[in-house]
Formats: sequence, structure tokens, C-alpha cells
Amino acid sequence: MRRTLKLFILTGCLTLLAAGGSLLAQNEPPKQAAKEASKSFLQGTATSSEECGACHQAIYREYATGFGGDINYKEMVYKTKGDKILTMPAATSATPTAHAGARTDPFPVHARDVEAGGKSCNVCHFPKAFNLPDMETLEIGKPEPRPVGEEAGGVTCASCHLTPEGKIRAPHDVSATAPHATVVEPRIHTAVMCAYCHAKGKRVPGMQTNTFYEWREDFHKAQLGSQQCQDCHMPRTTRKVAEDYDVPARPVSRHLWTGGHSEKRVAGALNVTIVQPSAGKTAFEFHIINIGTGHSAPSGSNRRGIYLQAQAVDKAGKVLAEKQWMFAPWYAERPDDKSFLEADKSLPDAISASQADAQGPHEAPVKAGEDRVLTWEPGVKGSEFTVKAKLVYDLNRYNDITFTGDQTIFQTVQMMFKK
Repeated sequence: MRRTLKLFILTGCLTLLAAGGSLLAQNEPPKQAAKEASKSFLQGTATSSEECGACHQAIYREYATGFGGDINYKEMVYKTKGDKILTMPAATSATPTAHAGARTDPFPVHARDVEAGGKSCNVCHFPKAFNLPDMETLEIGKPEPRPVGEEAGGVTCASCHLTPEGKIRAPHDVSATAPHATVVEPRIHTAVMCAYCHAKGKRVPGMQTNTFYEWREDFHKAQLGSQQCQDCHMPRTTRKVAEDYDVPARPVSRHLWTGGHSEKRVAGALNVTIVQPSAGKTAFEFHIINIGTGHSAPSGSNRRGIYLQAQAVDKAGKVLAEKQWMFAPWYAERPDDKSFLEADKSLPDAISASQADAQGPHEAPVKAGEDRVLTWEPGVKGSEFTVKAKLVYDLNRYNDITFTGDQTIFQTVQMMFKK
């Protein structure tokens, strides 16, 4: 029974995420052939993750299908409800990790990148092998991108584990059993493993893709906790890394990287509390507190947004007044603002810049440990009503807000007002 189940699981995993986004055939080469081919890594970081999955079965299953997590790629639209619904390709799991789904990201990864001199923006989705940076490096550069013809596989296992010398970096010494050259790298358990792709140049508080800096400056150096990126996004378990090898069970990080597509991860980010500072006065404070992340929330892509939606409601349920705030990263090194729309037209990345500025000023992301206070006077004359508030996570703030398919309501609170 165990042997049958094991074969079923491995076969199921190997049918997903083939290079180019197509399903692998069931008649794959024997495991031993895959092991031998993996020794040289002639394709560098373009080496398919399926090849690694022949030996590292459980890890591949997590990476490829999000097995053991609550990852789910919701439907999205570009701007309005009438637009084509964006989903993961039919040949790809609907629950892959962000790394496995990088090459099939519904938003173009080949958009022109003004910072790279107008080159294709394929750096982090298709990186070449890199050495790990120093934790204290003031400005973390970007990894070197693979050539356009070597973009199959997206962020593969080799993208993170292959060194420029052609060896596999690992947290344990497995040289006695591994069929490929390895090097022990203790820093693989630290945030520097994530720095290149989650820093993007220099630190600009409030700007997109500064997650590593947000963790280092606002959480780590502020001594708010000892957690590294992996402690939250790659929770550990004890198991054999390569199931068919005679190796001991060790502490191993689950390769899930749960984030914006995980409702549990989103739900643990922020908390909202309503306060009435002065008795009898219809003025309220909303305390938005970052209680669950070691970085800002939301973080990463500027498309991500969190809404705070407040209402004053009477006994009959009638909405007397309402207010909304949005928290989101800036697109550029300044706050998004409609006053830049005309200047945006002459930029190489005009479309991306203008859609950010078109939404106008908004709240910056809430930093790690921050208690952001927003005030509201609804102007309601009644002597008794209820103030309600909810936090909504939106995977694409640029589309019609009435499209809720890509939104997650992750907290609701209320308080009664009486004179």
C-alpha cells in the first residue's frame, strides 16, 4: 500500500509545471537517469525543478502544488469586470507557490524596466546563479537575468540552490550521498537567501519590492523579533530530504512561501481596533496595528493593497456614513499622485507609472510593529448607531474595486455609539 501511494504521489507531482507550462507525460525517464543528469547542471538555473523532484519528492510537491499550505490563485481582472479573467494556465496547478508560478504570473514579466535601461524585466523571475550578499550590504543589487532563450522553468530549485561554481548550496553536509557536488551554506536559513529578489536596489520606505529592507531595518535591527524570512514563510518539519536515499531525517524547511495567496497568512498580518477618544463625541480612531509580519503590510508588488472600510449604521441597518482608506506600496520612489500623470506619459514605463498615479495619494504600508492611527468623524446626528470596520486584502488594487474575486476580507470589528 505504501509503495503504491508513494508512486501515485510522485507521478502526480511530475505531471505539473513542465518547462513551458505544459504537463509532463506519465512515462518519464527512470529516477536514476534523472539523478545522473542532475550532476552537471549544464542548463544552470534553467534546470527543471522536475529533475530535482525525482529525488526530493516531498519538497517538489510543496513547491509545485503548494501541498500542505492554503495557497490559492484567485481570479483577477486587469481593470474592469468586463475584462478577461486572469487565472493560472490550465496546465499549471491552481495552488502553486509564488516561485513555481513565477513564469506564469498573470501580469507581464517582460514589461519594460526603466531601472534596467529599458531591458526586459525578467531578472527575479529568471535569475542566473548568484552568491549570497552580506546581511549588512547597504544596497542589494539585482541578480543577473538568464538570456531570453533560457527562461523555461521560472524560479527553479536551481535558482536558489545552485552556486555560480555549479555546486548545490545546502544547510547540511550531504556530500557522502548526494549525486551532485554540494557546499554547506549556513546562511541558507537566513534572510540573505531572499535578499536579491526581495530588495530591488536601494531602500525607499513606502516603495514596492523592498521587503528585505523592511525586515532588516524595521524588524530585525529594531529588535522586534529574531525570526528570519524562513521562520514564517517556510515552517520546518522533520523528514528525509531525499526519500530514496539512506539518509537520516533532519529539520527541513517546507518549500511553500505562503504570502498574499494564503488567507491564513493574510489574516495574521494586521489588526484593527476602534477607539472613541472622547465620550459623547462622534469622533473615532482606527488603530491599524502590524501584529503578524516581520515587514510592512502590504509588501512586495505595488499591485497589492489593503482597504480599511468603515461605516456608521443605524438600528435598522441603514448606512448613515462611510469612509475608505487604502494602504499600498508606491510604484516609484515617491508617493503615488495624480499630479504626475502628465509627466508619466514620457516615461518608458508609462502604463505602469500612470496606473499607480491615477489612484492618487493613499496610505503607505504599515511597518512592522507600527500602530497606524486614522481618525474619522462621520457627521451622524443620531444618538445611537454602530461603527463597523473591516480590513480587505486586494491582490490587484488597479482593477474595479467592485470586483471581489481577488479580495479577502480578513477582519471585521464594530462598536456601539451612545450619547
